Amino acid sequence: MPRRRPSRPSRPSRPSRPSRPSRPARRALAAVTVALLASVAVGCGDAGELQGAGATPTAISPDKLWPDLTPASSPAFDIGEVDTAVVKGVTVPGGDIRKVDPVAVVRADIAAHPGDYGKGAYDETARRMADCGRSGAAGSRCPVLEAYYRDLTGDGHADLTLGFRQLPGNLTAVRVYTARKDRLVQIMAYEDAVSGVELAGRSVIIRAPSEVAGYEYRLQWTWDQQQRAMLLTHDEMLRTGGAEGRKQPPRPSAPPPPTPPPTLTPSVTPTKSASASSRRGTPLPPGPARAP
Repeated sequence: MPRRRPSRPSRPSRPSRPSRPSRPARRALAAVTVALLASVAVGCGDAGELQGAGATPTAISPDKLWPDLTPASSPAFDIGEVDTAVVKGVTVPGGDIRKVDPVAVVRADIAAHPGDYGKGAYDETARRMADCGRSGAAGSRCPVLEAYYRDLTGDGHADLTLGFRQLPGNLTAVRVYTARKDRLVQIMAYEDAVSGVELAGRSVIIRAPSEVAGYEYRLQWTWDQQQRAMLLTHDEMLRTGGAEGRKQPPRPSAPPPPTPPPTLTPSVTPTKSASASSRRGTPLPPGPARAP
């Protein structure tokens, strides 16, 4: 009996092909694919990825010294923390401080301190006030500097920052005034060998030279609403990158002659340099020697 061949299993039916997207849809899909591939490529070469910052120094807590020391019961010294005063003889018309004559304000300051300006340390300042016109514009010998107006107290009205030279000498007086109705009130006063003054926000920043080479003093007064005065909030010594931060050049030496005689030797004769005195009289080191 012939052998029967096994029947093949029935072939499964093919799934129906999905409908092809239209041409605009295919273009949109291709654009999205390109954008994704581009973002991946950029991300792989991005230099802004997280990187190690190296070893971090261990944090050390401050050590409290002398825990049994009795706390002070009074301020160490008076530096004029709350220095306010009504200027006598000067009014503020309509409460507008811009209408006040800065020269009149300085004259009132001088009149309030006769011991300093009569026959005192700054008598030259008082004499040169005769060369000042309104706002200090007349006469090059006038010690009053240009006045600046800015709202330092936060009340929406301009305040007056005023400076004038303390002569003889190389000091500058810095004053700040505000208007309270028709009265002129001094809310900050300072004088020293000033090298720069800045106004920033509600603060007055004064830079002064230091007797330490490569450093300067930086003092900041900030308006305090509770005290209604400019308070000294920062007093620090900052590095300026001057002589302290640079290496001193080597001292020059005299070149030897081409054929020196046996009995002659080259020599270097140092020259005396005038010592420069700083604010506190500390002499600076002598300069480099020069060959004769």
